[in-house]
Amino acid sequence: MAAEQRTQGATLIASVQRALKLVDIVANSPRPVPAKALARHADLTLGTTYNLARTLIREGYLSAEPDGLVIGEKFPGMQDAGNSGVFLARVRSALRDVAEGLGATAYLSRYTDGEVHLVDIVDGVLHPRVELWVGLHSSAHATALGKQILAELPAEERLDYLSRHPLDELTPYTISDRRLLLQQLEQSDVVQDQQEYAIGFRCIAVPVRAPGVTASLAVSLPVDQSGESPSQIAEHLRRVGNQLSLRLGAGGHSQAN
Repeated sequence: MAAEQRTQGATLIASVQRALKLVDIVANSPRPVPAKALARHADLTLGTTYNLARTLIREGYLSAEPDGLVIGEKFPGMQDAGNSGVFLARVRSALRDVAEGLGATAYLSRYTDGEVHLVDIVDGVLHPRVELWVGLHSSAHATALGKQILAELPAEERLDYLSRHPLDELTPYTISDRRLLLQQLEQSDVVQDQQEYAIGFRCIAVPVRAPGVTASLAVSLPVDQSGESPSQIAEHLRRVGNQLSLRLGAGGHSQAN
């Protein structure tokens, strides 16, 4: 392909067009985009994709993660949390801070369109992720990730959610009684699940609040893990969660959804 093209008398720089296409693909992806997938979607050779991506990373428009490329800090719409690629880039940074700080796998879920969705995971060095054998949309009642979001919802919306989702017993520890679950959501200072989703694991979660965003930041740990108490872990999560909320546009008060 020629380095330059002429369209209606104007000279177009093909390399700039290709670079912008890569940024557009990454910005509109809900997950990090590996270089091979990026090359395929952009219909470019892998070598060209690597060269363009390297330049975009150096200039701050893309950022490299272990599992692919995400939007960088210089992306023009980086403050727009409604953009899936921007939201992912903000989230990935926070999850990495948690995983590195606690040595535990970090997760983030988000409430959108009446459902709880898993957004992203960053694995901890000391403790690998829990096998997600049941999707979060069907297991919010059994996970700290989901229960934290349910606790944030207005009472009417919370009841509506529970009326549409059966409280399946995923383990012998799962709370399947709606009344008991509601009591726990209203009374717990630290939202967690104790082997309610997976035997041998506990999960602790805190809220992420920003305009247009209701989300939950969490870590999973083995139940026999000694060290920091749940309240200490929650405090670490809150610091990161508050920083993420600010980066997503939170001010004095946050709005749900």
